[in-house]
Amino acid sequence: MTVTVTATRAPERPAHRDGNVLRWLGAYTASMVGDSVYYMALAWAATRTGTASQAGFVLAAGSIPRAVLMLGGGVLADRFGPRRLVIGSDAARCLVVLGLAGALTFTSPALWMLIAVALVFGAVDALFLPAVGALPPRITTAGQLARIQGLRGLATRTANVVGAPLGGVAVAVGGPVLAFAAAGVLFAVSLPLLVVVRIAPLPDQAGGESPGTAWRELADGVRHIRRHPLLGPLVLVLAVSELGFAGPLNLGLILLAKERGWGASGMGWIVAAFGIGAGAA
Repeated sequence: MTVTVTATRAPERPAHRDGNVLRWLGAYTASMVGDSVYYMALAWAATRTGTASQAGFVLAAGSIPRAVLMLGGGVLADRFGPRRLVIGSDAARCLVVLGLAGALTFTSPALWMLIAVALVFGAVDALFLPAVGALPPRITTAGQLARIQGLRGLATRTANVVGAPLGGVAVAVGGPVLAFAAAGVLFAVSLPLLVVVRIAPLPDQAGGESPGTAWRELADGVRHIRRHPLLGPLVLVLAVSELGFAGPLNLGLILLAKERGWGASGMGWIVAAFGIGAGAA
């Protein structure tokens, strides 16, 4: 008599019930809230320190290195591992922002100081964002990726809703010093959560194939985006949209709040309303 034994596969644990995923999600959310508070404080300090064009230059100083270096950050995450890069870049962001908060307790914000911090923070952000975005396939199964990306999108919108009013209230109560300190604390909160996240290698990396040079990987990534029938136009549309919408919105809201006397907290609630609308949609 032949006995056939059928192996039963254990059911996948849903992402929203997986402690490892929830630790990553908590770290990501805390970091994104810290981002919102930081940008609120930076924009407000820049507007109060210089003219509207100078404030725009400060915001551009933070956005340009992040946009230019983002693809390179993805290459570094592939070569050195996203875990090492995400923890190191998050720690660097924490130190930079807390250092600025400490400096502003002894002196008023200067334009050169804000530009320098924006450049450094933008460059480090270009390392953090692709590294933290590369973690989902390494912390959950393929069947849960859609769910975890949905949780990530919800966390991003939640950060916009919570972070903008929090940054506005912090600026209204304690000025940019308190707001930058709050952002640094949020980055510090995300660090231990990232440290305890368990990361597995990707299935196609199990064989340990050696990658090519960093420049070759970077060139391959650019060529792939340029030739892809969907990614190329999508990147172009997103770039034009950000250029025409995000910059004028971020700077215009601050100038409008300053002109109408709404204060930093009022501007924070307006930004939160944008986040609520985007999350609902």
